Amino acid sequence: MKKTGNCLKSPLDTISLRVKGLLFLLFLLAGTNVYSEETHQEGEKPELNVRELILDHVSDGYDWHITSFGRRHISIPLPVIVKSKESGWHVFPSSKFHHGHEAYKGFYIAQDGPYKGKIVEKIAGQARNGRDYEEVRPWDFSLTKNAASLVMSSILLIILILSCANWYKKREGKPENASPKGFVAFVELVITSIVDDVIKPCIGKNYRRYTPYLLTVFFFIIINNLLGLIPVFPGGANVTGNIAITCILALCTFIIVNVFGSREYWKEIFWPDVPWWLKVPVPLMPAIEIVGLFTKPFALMIRLFANILAGHAIVLGLTCIIFLTVSLGTAMNYGMTALSVIMTVFIDCVELLVAYIQAYVFTMLSAVFIGLSQVEAHHAPKSENIG
Repeated sequence: MKKTGNCLKSPLDTISLRVKGLLFLLFLLAGTNVYSEETHQEGEKPELNVRELILDHVSDGYDWHITSFGRRHISIPLPVIVKSKESGWHVFPSSKFHHGHEAYKGFYIAQDGPYKGKIVEKIAGQARNGRDYEEVRPWDFSLTKNAASLVMSSILLIILILSCANWYKKREGKPENASPKGFVAFVELVITSIVDDVIKPCIGKNYRRYTPYLLTVFFFIIINNLLGLIPVFPGGANVTGNIAITCILALCTFIIVNVFGSREYWKEIFWPDVPWWLKVPVPLMPAIEIVGLFTKPFALMIRLFANILAGHAIVLGLTCIIFLTVSLGTAMNYGMTALSVIMTVFIDCVELLVAYIQAYVFTMLSAVFIGLSQVEAHHAPKSENIG
């Protein structure tokens, strides 16, 4: 550790500064790429389709939509990285699609069909369904909205945790500053609560081995849940409401549970302590236990995905009430607008609670499943003969 004046420079300081610089650069680049465009459609505004609007806002995208002014859209373009079967690799900003209305180098965003909302390539000479071309999905490595939000939330998580770790590093040898304050004290309170009330009781004596993973999962989920409630950049992405993200989180828990499971755990799966006729000749109980191996991570995946997605859909649905009641008259529209605003604010407050609850529940269930895989053999005490 180097000492410069009254400040201490540690490796954590250097890492934190570099991460902060990277985050600032990411925001700077995103800000310089903000563009506005005007749609080329003329005529009357189409009728509001609530279903399409909700699905559009909760789904992933190739640009980060900020806001709209009439027919003008302000978005942050994201890099598109695709590999064509015919022309090889292509890298270009998503603004080349002009909000999905134009093609670029043979690539465009499908507006319907099985690849709706995804980048496709038009291959000529292969007639199908009355067409003289076929839509083919290229290899797509693009940085989408959810992926960009995932990167930013991960960087934010690293900054927050390293800043707390840096405080404890500086505290060494200074007993007069033993008690943390402010944000560090809050993080310590949350970590202590999760470790003492969830991880330690659910796992047992080996809890330290799995604490880093479970705390990482908890903070990752709650940060992304909270960012998803912010309606403007850098929030608004539906990361934990994306089933691919929750699937990976559940898969990580599944791997840890089954790779580090004890011998007794696997014995209870393939040869459980039940009457023999439930195991042979038909392995009924072993089959049920094996199915249970997959239903546990499936429950983790669906629970987080469904709750977060439902919260976003409810908020958007309540907001749409304002526009759906315009044709019902001024009095009705004003009354429903006031009701919509009140209910939306209320649901947003509930979602703040849900953001914590879902992170807590996912961590708790993961700890429970890990604890069940650490079961040890029970040795019954020898009975004494009483004569």
